[in-house]
Amino acid sequence: MKVHYTNILLLYAVNLSILLITCHINIQKNHYINALHTHNTTKIPTTRLLCECDLYTSIYDNDPEMNMVMQQFDERTSERFHEYGERIQEKRKKCKEQCERDIQKIILKDKIEKELTEKLEALQTDITTEDIPTCVCEKSIADKTEKFCLKCGYGLGSFSPNVGLIGAVAVNVWKTGALIAAKNAAIAEGAAAGKAAGESAGITKAIAELYNHFFLTTLGRKPVHDVITAENFWDPTFISEAVQLEKISVCWKDLHETHELFCSLDQHSTNLDWFKDYIVTSTQKIVSKSSNAAAEATKTTTEQVTTAAIESSKNTIEAACVSYHTAIIASIVAILIIVLVMVIIYLILRYRRKKKMEKKLQYIKLLKE
Repeated sequence: MKVHYTNILLLYAVNLSILLITCHINIQKNHYINALHTHNTTKIPTTRLLCECDLYTSIYDNDPEMNMVMQQFDERTSERFHEYGERIQEKRKKCKEQCERDIQKIILKDKIEKELTEKLEALQTDITTEDIPTCVCEKSIADKTEKFCLKCGYGLGSFSPNVGLIGAVAVNVWKTGALIAAKNAAIAEGAAAGKAAGESAGITKAIAELYNHFFLTTLGRKPVHDVITAENFWDPTFISEAVQLEKISVCWKDLHETHELFCSLDQHSTNLDWFKDYIVTSTQKIVSKSSNAAAEATKTTTEQVTTAAIESSKNTIEAACVSYHTAIIASIVAILIIVLVMVIIYLILRYRRKKKMEKKLQYIKLLKE
């Protein structure tokens, strides 16, 4: 407000200065005109007084520029007064709200003090602040339990993800190695089974072809299956020599009652070497068919046994992995449950400790007051 009043006074002082200067100029003009008319007359000294100017006569009432300036001044002044009034109202409102809040705090404080006074009337009144310890030097069982639960929960909580991660990685590594080992074992098992099956098929085929070509069921007075084995069913020299030896030992010694068909094979031929050539040719065919049968049986049996062994091993490994994963998951769940229990115990003990400290601090503050 002081600033506005100062501005108003300055504006009035400026207007008054302008009026005085204008009046002074008009007086000088009138003096110059009077001097022209009274050039030959006697000069009369005159005194110039301030009252000769119409100081209180407004010559700017009809001036539009001066009216505009005064109107703008009035508008700005009224606008500033209006803004000042609004600020004053806002400050008054804030002060009123702050006073109401302070009053509410005072009322609440009085109410709390009254309740504490009523509750503490039954307590011992000769207690001083020195009798209440501000720090606990000896840790209680609750404090030790709280710290133990915090450390145990933190340790187990940080260890449980590692259990799951390391366990899963270990199981996957073991599974990969077990599958590779099972595959190698299945291949070896299939090869062994295929070899045995091939040998058996080769021997069976050689015995059958011997009967088809030579009608023989024995060689050297032994059954054919005792003579033809896995070591010689693929050897044409051995088979041809055995057949020729059978021809010499049986057909030329009048012992051909049991080998009548075998001994009668060369009766219609006049060539002495025909039977010998027939034996060589036939044994080559027998060995060829026996080898083919053995190879086919070996291949088929190897594939079947290998596939079956791999599937069986894979199912066994998958079942083991499932059991391992179940054990890992159960371990993780158990650890998490233990951690949860530890955290709950820690939070309960911490809440109780905070409540006790708050009560102690309130009691100390009340005694000090």
